[in-house]
Amino acid sequence: MPVHRTDVAIIGAGPVGLFAVFECGMLKMKAHVIDALGVPGGQCAALYPEKPIYDIPGYPSIDAAGLIEQLAEQARPFDPVYHLDQQVEKLTPQPDGRFLLETSAGTRIDARAVIVAAGVGAFGPNRPPIAGIEDYEGTSVHYMVTRREAFRGKRVVIAGGGDSALDWSIILADIAEKVMVVHRRPKFRGAPDSVAKLHALAEAGKIEIVTPYQLHGLEGSDGALSAVVVATLEGETKRLEADALLPFFGLSMNLGPIAEWGLQLDRHHIAIDQATAETSAPGIFAIGDIATYPRKLKLILTGFAEAAQAAHSIHPLVFPGEALHFEYSTTKGVPAA
Repeated sequence: MPVHRTDVAIIGAGPVGLFAVFECGMLKMKAHVIDALGVPGGQCAALYPEKPIYDIPGYPSIDAAGLIEQLAEQARPFDPVYHLDQQVEKLTPQPDGRFLLETSAGTRIDARAVIVAAGVGAFGPNRPPIAGIEDYEGTSVHYMVTRREAFRGKRVVIAGGGDSALDWSIILADIAEKVMVVHRRPKFRGAPDSVAKLHALAEAGKIEIVTPYQLHGLEGSDGALSAVVVATLEGETKRLEADALLPFFGLSMNLGPIAEWGLQLDRHHIAIDQATAETSAPGIFAIGDIATYPRKLKLILTGFAEAAQAAHSIHPLVFPGEALHFEYSTTKGVPAA
């Protein structure tokens, strides 16, 4: 199989990886992008394509799928090459300072620099320890919402106290017959504005807050849920008639082969120099949720800034000895599509 040669290999086609294509392109660097999913978008595409995002500059509200569409369009003039449905399994430094990447599909990419934008790595939901929950997964129990209309007119139990649980409770309150939010304590961990909206909807009778309870059991047959049983820490149980259960207890992280590349790690994240986004290995950079440094804010816009920082740090590696005269995009423009 031929070896693809490029300036930058970007591992991860989520929003931050796509914006890295743009930032590299603006500095005349070509990029190949590798992702384990079959389509670009990362978590935005796989977990919550219809979920609105409110903290993207210039967009008071944009759904995750719409954001990915705009980022892909922004990257398109720079002709990125996508290698989807495959995972980078080996990353080998070469004597000339370049890197050879080999994927699970046999693709081989020779790059001068590598940007790891793999989000939380390989991810999967943290499943609640309920006997027989597997019998309902995919039909009545869902760990993500890809189409909110699927819950129109249904009785929905949402379990969890973080942002995902609060966001989907608020979003589904308008279309579901009933939304019940189960949390083990009265205090929620989500954004204060979301907590306020949740309580306002509860006061209006659109949401039932079920606290302090936790998931205890499921009732139903043939994958069709009829009720969710919840219990207090003292063992007092309550039966919630329901058609669907959405447990939002976060994602389990698995760095996969990345953990074997000799990079300095900090609690399953890659430690980087905030000034350059470079890892402990020269020529390898990390951006987005997978990257960490003191006092980092885990926001998409933080990852966007890291993408720009990484691109500017990589430029002298791709064009040694060439001065970089930075120009704003308002004066420089972008190549014609």
